[in-house]
Amino acid sequence: MADTPHNFRRRQVLVAGASALIASPFWFEIARADAPNIKIGFPTPLTGAFSAEAQDQVRAAQLAVKEFNAAGGYKGRMAELLVRDDKLNPGEAASRTLELIEKDKVDFVVGSLSAATTLTVNNVCKDRKILFNSISQSDQINEASDWSLYTFHEALTPHVTAGAVARYAFPKFGKNVVYLTADYAYGHEMVRGFQRAGEPMGMKTLADIRHPLGTTDYSAFLPRIQALKPDVLVLCNFGRDLLNSAKQATDFGLKSTTKIITPVLLYTARQAGGPEAFEGILGGTSYYWRMEDTIASARAFNNAFRKAYDGAVPSDYGALGYAGVKSVLQAVKDADSTESLKVSIALRQLRYDWYKGEQFYRKCDHQSVQSVVIVESKSTGMKDKYDVFKILAVEAPDEKNLRTCEELGHAVTRT
Repeated sequence: MADTPHNFRRRQVLVAGASALIASPFWFEIARADAPNIKIGFPTPLTGAFSAEAQDQVRAAQLAVKEFNAAGGYKGRMAELLVRDDKLNPGEAASRTLELIEKDKVDFVVGSLSAATTLTVNNVCKDRKILFNSISQSDQINEASDWSLYTFHEALTPHVTAGAVARYAFPKFGKNVVYLTADYAYGHEMVRGFQRAGEPMGMKTLADIRHPLGTTDYSAFLPRIQALKPDVLVLCNFGRDLLNSAKQATDFGLKSTTKIITPVLLYTARQAGGPEAFEGILGGTSYYWRMEDTIASARAFNNAFRKAYDGAVPSDYGALGYAGVKSVLQAVKDADSTESLKVSIALRQLRYDWYKGEQFYRKCDHQSVQSVVIVESKSTGMKDKYDVFKILAVEAPDEKNLRTCEELGHAVTRT
């Protein structure tokens, strides 16, 4: 085409029109609509013994996504949470995670409520170089044999949780201990944490009585526990197992002679079990909503959750779902990328206070260093249905309470 004055003027008009379109809010909407979502896979046991905790994880994780999107996302890209039911089964967890990565093309994976499934999810992710932020209590996931550059652990570890509860409870209630233990990684690791913390205090293990995951009837175990006459009974189980064992131990009358404690005193289990079953039982938790009385970020998180979910307050494991997703999405912004390796590098540097005070990921194993809250179940003086615990103490974040990097098998560079 000849470059006539008419054609030249026409090109000027077209270029000017395109420039105006790009500069307009309308162009931003087109770009955002065309940009692929940042997909976060979220495997968790929506069915089974831990379903109540899992559903709260999903609600809080969805809140983190909603807040990220409301703030504009990342360069116009919105986040999307893809939830899958792992059915509390390692094989199912691996299959759902593989499907999320290969079929749904997720950018990252957050989730896995149980130590029974978190290692299989991690193995699938690290083999495919996809960042995984675990929100399940596990000691093993931090060990060099299971860990990778793509492995992060937002939840507390059993070593830290049990240690905090032991340091608070053992000096107060006597030295002879029986453990009623769910027979899988969570239970085993919790017992080890209590025993290691209790050894310098002269604690004596009278028995470690193990039960299958999902047990409903504890009547065969309770007479044996009573006959051993322990000062302390530690319920090293979770979810419905904790609820059922606490209720049946109460009904059996064990509280008249024995102090009952648990490493993780679950908000959801206490809500379901009621004040009588949990009366006097104390334990640890990563979060309790009444922390809002002293921590501004807890108050902001609770208020956002209340607004989103008809006045309800978030649970401990719900808060982990929120933080696990929020940390990854913040690292996307910090890295200016959605590539797992670049986001991993940014996440290693993150210091954050999403809901409970300052946290950070330890460099050698990507473990979130955070506080542990010691709570006791209330049976009287409750202001409303959510006011179920009394905060007894808060153990501040301290790397010294974690297993050392050397013990976990990580090489440590010394200067």
